Amino acid sequence: MQFEVIAKCHTTRARVCQMKLAHGVTILPTFMPVATQAAIKGLTPQQVESLGITLILNNTYHLNLRPGTKVLDEAGGAHKFQGWKRNLLTDSGGFQLVSLNKFTNITEEGALFSSPFTGEPTTLTPEESISIQHSIGADIIMQLDDVVSSLTVGPRVGEAMERSVRWLDRCIEQHERSGRKDRQNLFAIVQGGLDPALRDQCLDAMIERKDRVTGYAIGGLSGGEEKDVFWRIIKQCADKLPVDRPRYSMGIGFAEDLLVCIALGVDMVCPTNMTSRQTQSPTLAPQADCVFPTRTARFGVALTPKGPLNLRLKKHAMSMDRIDDNCPCPTCTSGMSRAMLHHIVTIETAGAHALTQHNLMFQARIMGGARDAIVEGRFPDYLRTFFKNYFADQGYPEWCVNALRSVGVDLLWGEDVPLISGSGAKWEYSDIA
Repeated sequence: MQFEVIAKCHTTRARVCQMKLAHGVTILPTFMPVATQAAIKGLTPQQVESLGITLILNNTYHLNLRPGTKVLDEAGGAHKFQGWKRNLLTDSGGFQLVSLNKFTNITEEGALFSSPFTGEPTTLTPEESISIQHSIGADIIMQLDDVVSSLTVGPRVGEAMERSVRWLDRCIEQHERSGRKDRQNLFAIVQGGLDPALRDQCLDAMIERKDRVTGYAIGGLSGGEEKDVFWRIIKQCADKLPVDRPRYSMGIGFAEDLLVCIALGVDMVCPTNMTSRQTQSPTLAPQADCVFPTRTARFGVALTPKGPLNLRLKKHAMSMDRIDDNCPCPTCTSGMSRAMLHHIVTIETAGAHALTQHNLMFQARIMGGARDAIVEGRFPDYLRTFFKNYFADQGYPEWCVNALRSVGVDLLWGEDVPLISGSGAKWEYSDIA
């Protein structure tokens, strides 16, 4: 990896970086769509690339189960297997220690899984995780970490953090033995739950290994913790991580989350599947999970600069408006109306495909706009404009205001806007205009 900081915000800790990997250049900050099974649901790799996306994520655990490493080795890696020509990041399988915990037994050696498909036992060790990721051939690979829910308290949190450090050492050794360091880049994952002291301890240990890893991820969040706690842990980690390494925040998906994390110094964002409930309902606000832009599309929700549009609602049935007149995605530029999308969404696959393209473009535009604003020295104004357009009709999430104040941006300066406690996530609940 060749990593270079191109520009820095004069107020916040946001920055623009160039990351050159084996399959091309990715400009940071960026959002990575998730192709869990080596496919982004509803889109071809060519469609994804046409949206300007240069980095996606595959899931190590699932690809190991199906199609398996023999098929991936025969194909020459996941790039060729799925027809993706740009950069690829894999998780390590560690997240499944939480999401599939009823199937899992953790020991110092590794994790013993019962396959959710067949019930057959599968062991995942740090060495095996790295070997699987070598078969996948991802440009960025992650250490296997011992992951616990962010709501876990007590000695298990410290135990998982310390084990994650020990497992990092085993991942490093396995990776260095492979001879693949020149084309696959290993990231460490900072754990420690919501305990700042444990986070500092983990940070210190992993920074000591800086010369043997290429980047760092901030893990173990977005499991239901309060947002005001979430951002403080992100800031603590981003403040301490080396400036000459990319910083990756796992577990976020809402537009406001992306921008706050960028302001706090994060370079790469891609949600984990910590809270994958509620997105199927037209009346309940979703949790941002690993497939937030694509799953919400399949359930009829379009992401826009003024907030989500729930196109299943009857109020959109007669609207000839496009989702967003300024959006360059194929759905919007074709002139497809909200009424048409209301008519077909959740019924015809074409509706899900159309909204998926739009939602991924929305996330890409959020990040692209942030990069431009940082380079041009106007990122604080970019933040104020986004929040005013997106939230002014209901109030700003208090946690966002607090987080951005910590890096010198006051969203309330010159504004008379109420504060919303809790997550403050915006959602279109009813047919009331």
